[in-house]
Amino acid sequence: MAKRTEARWIEEFRRGWRGVSEPPAALGFGLAAVCLMLATAFRFGISLLHADVPYGAYLPGVFAAAAFGGERAGIAAAIGGAALGLMLNFGEAPQAVAAAILMAVYFTVAALIILGVRRHRSLVVHHRELTTELEKEQHYRELVVEELRHRLKNKLATVHAVTKQALHNYPEARTKIDGCINALATTDDLIARTDDRGCDILELLRSELGPYGHVRFTLNGDSLFLPAKLAVSLALMFHELATNAAKYGAFSTPHGLLNVSWTVTNGTLSIVWDESGGPMITAQGKPGFGTQLLNAGLRGFGGKAEIAFLGTGLHCIMQCRIDPPPADKKAETLSEP
Repeated sequence: MAKRTEARWIEEFRRGWRGVSEPPAALGFGLAAVCLMLATAFRFGISLLHADVPYGAYLPGVFAAAAFGGERAGIAAAIGGAALGLMLNFGEAPQAVAAAILMAVYFTVAALIILGVRRHRSLVVHHRELTTELEKEQHYRELVVEELRHRLKNKLATVHAVTKQALHNYPEARTKIDGCINALATTDDLIARTDDRGCDILELLRSELGPYGHVRFTLNGDSLFLPAKLAVSLALMFHELATNAAKYGAFSTPHGLLNVSWTVTNGTLSIVWDESGGPMITAQGKPGFGTQLLNAGLRGFGGKAEIAFLGTGLHCIMQCRIDPPPADKKAETLSEP
C-alpha cells in the first residue's frame, strides 16, 4: 500500500513537471513544507561555516516546489522562505535596512523562478497540443492521399478501357497509349512507396527494363533519389526508349545489349542510354512522337536530350537539373552497405 501511494505521489509530481496537471493542493503544500525544511537545514549548516544568508538558501526550494508542485506550492514556498528568513537567525542579526533589501531581492528572485516555471509549463502544454494537432493533420493527409491514389488508379483503368474501345481499329496507337499509361501507373506505385516524394533511379529503370530480361541490360551508377515530378518525366522517356529498342533497336535482336549510366556533377544529372548489337540504322525519318517526347520532357527541369544514331545502335544523352535529396533519404543512402 505504501509503495502504491509513493508511486502515485511520484506520478503526480511528474505530471506537474511535464505541465499535464498540478498535483492536489495538500500534496503541493506538503512538498513546499519539505523543501522549506531541507532549505532551513542547509542554511543552518552553511551558517556554521560562513555568515548566515537568510533567504538565498530557500530559492532552490522555491524552484523545486514550483516545478513539481505547481504555482500554488511555489508561492507558498516563497512566502514560507521569507517568513523563516525573517524569524530565524543563525548568526548576527542583520540591520533593518539590510534585512528589507535582502527580503526584496529574495522575493524578486523567487517571483522570477515561479514565472519561469509557469512559462516552462505553458510551453510544454502548447508543445503537446501542437504535436497532437500535427499528428491528427498527418493522419488526415495520409487518408486523403490514399483516397486520391485509389481514385487515380481507377481513372487510369477507365482511361485504359476507353482508349481500348475508341482505338479498336488503330492497334498501333492503342499499344503506344497503353504503354504510356502502364509506365505512369508503375511510376506512381514506386513513388507511393516513398511517401509521394519520388523514387530511386535504379528502381525506375529496373521496373521499366525488367520485362526485357535482366541479362539484356546493365545499369552503371550510384543509388540516386529522383523527385516525384522528375521521376514521372524520366519514366515516360525510359518507356519510350525501351519500346523503341524492342521494335527497332538492341532488344529487337537476340544478342543486342543496352547500357544505361548516370552521374551527377554540380547539381546536373547526366544519363547515357547506349545500345549495341541491334540492327544497322541506315536512314532516319522525320522526328516522331518519341523524339518529340525526349526533346520536351526535360525542358521543365532546365535540361535537354541529344540523340545520335550510331553504327552500333542508338546513343542518347539526357541532362537536367536535379535538387538534392531530402535529409532522411540522404541518411538512408549513406547508411546502405
